[in-house]
Amino acid sequence: MSAAENKAVLAHAFAETAKGNGRPFVDMMADDVAWTIIGTTSWSRTYTGKALVVRDLLTPLAANFDGPNIVVAERFVAEDDLVVVEARNLSRTKRGEAYTNRYSWTFRFVDGKVADIMEYADTDLIARLLDPLPDQS
Repeated sequence: MSAAENKAVLAHAFAETAKGNGRPFVDMMADDVAWTIIGTTSWSRTYTGKALVVRDLLTPLAANFDGPNIVVAERFVAEDDLVVVEARNLSRTKRGEAYTNRYSWTFRFVDGKVADIMEYADTDLIARLLDPLPDQS
């Protein structure tokens, strides 16, 4: 797929996450996707495989929020098989706090699916507002 086609896949997925619908975001991932969250928080690690991403990352993340996880993309930059997305989170935690995280994600596509995700985020906000994940080392 072209850079423009990859960008369009992500534009569609993020148009849906802005409405609280994460299904297209999950659907665009390859079965063997690797998602890395930078930093040293309990959430910071590489999650490998779509099933584990959903079980070990997305499901616990959703459990922290009072309502759907709302993520709004603000910028897309595409080149070759990479698309960088800058986005912000508009969710609220179950404790009533605004989860105003900012992201820069680098997505790498292989055969029309997202194979790798590198997430840069406010790790201090993650550590302060999200329930810690158990150590999986």
